[in-house]
Amino acid sequence: MNLVIDAGNSFVKMAVFQNNKLLEKQILEKEKFSKKFRSLREKFPQINNSILSSVASGEDEMVSETEQHYPVLRLVNSVRLPFQNKYATPKSLGKDRIALVAAAVQSYPGKNVLVIDAGTCITYDIKTKKEDYLGGAISPGMEMRFKSLHKFTANLPLVESKPEAELIGTTTETSIRSGIINGIKMELKGTIEAYQTQFDDLTVIFTGGDSQILSIPLKNSIFANSNFLLEGLNFILEFNKTQ
Repeated sequence: MNLVIDAGNSFVKMAVFQNNKLLEKQILEKEKFSKKFRSLREKFPQINNSILSSVASGEDEMVSETEQHYPVLRLVNSVRLPFQNKYATPKSLGKDRIALVAAAVQSYPGKNVLVIDAGTCITYDIKTKKEDYLGGAISPGMEMRFKSLHKFTANLPLVESKPEAELIGTTTETSIRSGIINGIKMELKGTIEAYQTQFDDLTVIFTGGDSQILSIPLKNSIFANSNFLLEGLNFILEFNKTQ
């Protein structure tokens, strides 16, 4: 049984997997890690391995506490990956992107897959049917765009995001919403179509906190999975057990 820890700047996700099946997931503030970690250990005494991915400070403390109970695989550059990483600067590749590509390999082996993660940033990552990771793109996320318009202009308000936006905005608020929401959807549609011209039978995975708001109707299948990143981390852990 595996414990998967994904530590962000403000929140930590912890998940328990058994035979690649997600048994429990918790999202918590970093300050509550010790308390929640203890409760998970008590609830799942069968846990015997763990993996930790962190982009925040305090990683060493979490690793130290976890190592008192289980071996910890830290997601660092030297970790074996279940795909060939052909990124030109692998040391700068985000841990979240690595985990998402690993999940794509596990769930869709032998297929061309484009993973789109709509969060703080919108990331696009492509892995081929030969399990080669080629790279992708990074674009500003939805909330980042709303905040940027407000911050870098004198008179534009901070507008709340909503799932739908009219094409023609009739107020400043609806015009901003139209520009951002429809602009991102057009970006997504155009980017997917561009990848489809280069990769046959492309499977598109759409995940991340804003994936529901930004979902777009396309002929090709799009599978939204909020646990995709955690599944990728678990797969990396399982992959390293067999090496």
